[in-house]
Formats: sequence, structure tokens, C-alpha cells
Amino acid sequence: MKIVTTFLFALWRDISEKRVMGTASNLTYSSLLAFVPIMAVVFAVARGFGYSIYIEDWFRSSLSSQPDAADTIIGFVNSYLVNTKKGMFLGVGLLFMLWTVLMLISNIETAFNDIWQVKRQRSLFRTFTDYVSMMFLMPIVIVISSGLSIWVTALHHQLKDVVVIGSVMTFFIELSPYVLLSLAFTALYIFMPNTRVRLKSALLPGILAGVSLQLFQLIYINSQIWISKYNAVYGSFAMIPFFLLFLQTSWIICLVGAELSYCRQNSEDFFNAKGRRCLSFAERVEYSWCIFSVVAERFSNGAPAMTAEEIKKSVNVPMRVVNELLYDLQRVHVLSEMVHDEKGDSAQYLPAEALDRITKDALWERMSNLQPVGEG
Repeated sequence: MKIVTTFLFALWRDISEKRVMGTASNLTYSSLLAFVPIMAVVFAVARGFGYSIYIEDWFRSSLSSQPDAADTIIGFVNSYLVNTKKGMFLGVGLLFMLWTVLMLISNIETAFNDIWQVKRQRSLFRTFTDYVSMMFLMPIVIVISSGLSIWVTALHHQLKDVVVIGSVMTFFIELSPYVLLSLAFTALYIFMPNTRVRLKSALLPGILAGVSLQLFQLIYINSQIWISKYNAVYGSFAMIPFFLLFLQTSWIICLVGAELSYCRQNSEDFFNAKGRRCLSFAERVEYSWCIFSVVAERFSNGAPAMTAEEIKKSVNVPMRVVNELLYDLQRVHVLSEMVHDEKGDSAQYLPAEALDRITKDALWERMSNLQPVGEG
């Protein structure tokens, strides 16, 4: 019990330090802007596959207690699709759609990178290809998964009278939303941060996030019955506060899952007090000098350049601190980074200048001109 309490306290402290709740609010705003364009893409892809009526039925069932709101949103989506085919609005509409969706994906990546303490950004080419791929693949995946659900449901209706097969299929149909959401979150936790995330670190948080979100969706759908009495006063606007609450809670679940994934992969340093507290400037310089010294010694001996993991083991400093100080040492041109892949997992570090030019006093002077990461 003490271990669980300590872990939850450390997790909450990390969530507070990284301002996860504020990030969830920012993502809620971005999601709200991108909601209609994303739904327009989903409906357009669904029409291409011949599933538009099923997607519309699913959307209406999700807002069954708010039929006016469902009609309004579907009207917005249909109007958006019609107007993007007309004249000049074609370019403006497509640009707005691209901007809102790409801004949402960019904000998600930034949030995940902040959780993982990643300073390195994706290259421009990889940013463009990854974002565009996600923007167009997500609606296709949604439509295909919906089509599979429809097919399985239809097959279940045909076989429901078969005692064994019918009960087994009922179980799998009820389980499938949890599985699909868990797989989606696991994939998000692996591919979205610009660093290498191990599958075993992302799998359990992905399952927990998927199950939590599915349970919250059930509560949300059932709770809409409670606000039906307010329709006489607010009309279709009665669903807006609940919809915003749904978006923000969904992002909190997603980001807490990402934090759990980070904790699992860095469990060795998670409870390390040295890695948790804010280092003084003198301590930052001292640790930076230790890092530079081991890198310079390896370079002088003609041995292969060191990775961040090797530096961590040599100086016995938590990985979080090592990553921050390596970033600072590159900013003051003391170390240079050699990156061999897009996510920088095999990055190695070498002295950026002649060794006789870098003294401890020179390092102190250079770092005094830096603002510590995370401050300001």
C-alpha cells in the first residue's frame, strides 16, 4: 500500500510540474476548432465507402438525448462539404481545415514531447509527411472500423440463436470498443512523442486509457438524459458545456496515460529525488562539467562517441537531468550531437570545440548566459 501511495504522489507531482491539466484545456480548444473539419473528412470518407448513413446513425445515437444538437452539427458538416466544392470557398475551406487539424496534431505532439522531456523537434519533411498521413488515415481507420463493427453486428443477429456462437460473439462485440480504443492509445503513445517509446511501456497505459475513456463515454451518453430538461430553456446549447467537459476529460485521460507510459519507461529515475528537485545553477554547472569530462575523455582515447544512456551510467545522474544538461551543452556550443535516426535514440555526443578551449570557468560563463530549461 505504501508503494502505491508513493507512486500516486510522485505521479501527481509530475503531472502538476508538467501542467497536464492546463495542456488538456489547450487541446480542448484546439479540438473544438478542428471538430467540424474532422467530422467533415470522416463523413466524406464514409460516403466514399458507402457508409455515410451508418456514420450518421452512430453520431445521432451518441447524441440521442440532444436530437436538435445532432441535427445542427450534421447540418454544419453537410454545409461545410457542400461549400468547399464551390468557387473560392474551396481554397479557403480547405486551408482552414488543414490549419485547424494540423494545429491540433502539432499541439498533441508538443504536449507529448513536454511529458517525455523531449527538446528535439521533428524535421520539416517528417513533420509534413507524418501530420498529413495522420490527418487522412484517421478518418479511413474510423470508417473501416465502423464498417467492421456493422458487419460483425449483422453477423451476430444472424447467429444469435446459436447458443455457444451467439454468446461468444456478444462478448466480443461488447469487448471490441475497449480493444480498439486501447490499441489506438497504445499506438498514440508509441508514435506521437519524438523519441523511442517501448511497446511494453505503452501497452498497459494504453489499455488503462482505452478502458477509462470507454467507461467515461458510457457515463457521458447516459448523463445526457439529465440535461434534457434544460432544452426548453437553452435548446441545443444545453449540450455545449457537457461536450466541453467530455473533450477536456478525454484529453486528461489521454495525457495521464502518456505520463504513465513515461513513468514506466523511466521508472529507475521516477522516484529519484535528485531528478525531481530543481537544481541550482552551481549544481547544473557541476553536473555539466562531469558530462563534458567523460565525453572529452572518451574522445581523447579515440573510443566511439557516447550516447545519453552511457553518459547517465558514467556520471550517475538521472536521465531527465542528463537530457536537460545535454541540451544546454549544445546551446553553449560545448558538445555536438550526431543523430543517426529521426527520433534521435542513437544520438552520440562529441566535443564541439578544441578541448583546451573549454575550461570549467569558461563553461560557467557560457551557462550563466543561458536561461535554465523550464524557467521563464
